[in-house]
Amino acid sequence: MDIKAKIEELAGKLTKDGDLKALFQKDPVQAVEKVLGVDLPDDAVEKIVAGVKAKLTGDKLAGAADALKGLLGGK
Repeated sequence: MDIKAKIEELAGKLTKDGDLKALFQKDPVQAVEKVLGVDLPDDAVEKIVAGVKAKLTGDKLAGAADALKGLLGGK
């Protein structure tokens, strides 16, 4: 299994589906298993959960930086 690809897939789905995002915030393991459709070993799920959280945080930071550049007249 390509964990990086699954992280990208999950992050994309979470940003588009509010219900899934709420489930991920409440029970990330259940959300991951629901989207992937399989029951994974705990260590694999934990890696995916950590990666998705990092991806979502990174995207938020990148968006905030872009907004700040716009406010300051940056390109």
